[in-house]
Amino acid sequence: MAEGRDRRIIEGVRAYGLIAGMWVRSTMAYRASFAMTTFGNFAATFLDFVAIMLMFSRVDALGGYPLPEVAFLYGLSATSFGLADLLIGSMERLGRRVRDGTLDTLLVRPAPVLAQLAADRFALRRLGRVTQGALVLGWSLTRVDIDWTVDRLLLMPVMVAGGCGIFCAVFVAGAAFQFLAQDASEVQNAFTYGGTTLLQYPPTVFAKELVRGVTFVLPLAFVNWLPATYVLGRPYPLDLPRWTAFASPLVAVACCALAGLAWRAGLRSYRSTGS
Repeated sequence: MAEGRDRRIIEGVRAYGLIAGMWVRSTMAYRASFAMTTFGNFAATFLDFVAIMLMFSRVDALGGYPLPEVAFLYGLSATSFGLADLLIGSMERLGRRVRDGTLDTLLVRPAPVLAQLAADRFALRRLGRVTQGALVLGWSLTRVDIDWTVDRLLLMPVMVAGGCGIFCAVFVAGAAFQFLAQDASEVQNAFTYGGTTLLQYPPTVFAKELVRGVTFVLPLAFVNWLPATYVLGRPYPLDLPRWTAFASPLVAVACCALAGLAWRAGLRSYRSTGS
């Protein structure tokens, strides 16, 4: 059974690479268009940070966090989400495919449906969002006062990778929900795009009930809030053990496993439109 599961995973990764590569080659055939759309993606997302900078033109701190520390949170959230959106953001189109019956064409192909859907219309222009988040993160690191130790240095790439995994799980779980509610892409966006916007601000500005919800129910706090407060040397509002700052990879694995179960249940429940 384990061997068969490993083979399916390898087949899925291979199919994803082939489909994504096809879309990348198609995109690069029009390099000027690619450059303009990527820059447009970069500029549109940068306006989010401009709004934060304008806010700090009136205040010195937000929830006790100065601008460089808020930029640190913003950069981590935007980079992690940008990577997930680049890799698997096409999952949000599932509801449309269910409604118009085009999902059936994926079911008859000799490749995992999840891999096909994730790589469908692979949008390389989303690198603009990743680049913008990485630049803000890099700028913040030159401004924040951090006592860099080995564990804090190692935590930086772990945060980004774990955050990307958590957002990928949210994309898959949201797509699985669309098998039941076929016109629910905006519901999914509330947890993906809305989630990354939430995480761009300090946890201290939100009510503790909300902080508990995104820590224990939908664990988005493990994307940046928990590990970032450890790196910055700040207490987390819920006074959790400090080792939880390093739990992002484990949370990401657990979220991906649960999202995978939800995906399989949703796919089994799918019935063709019959058209």
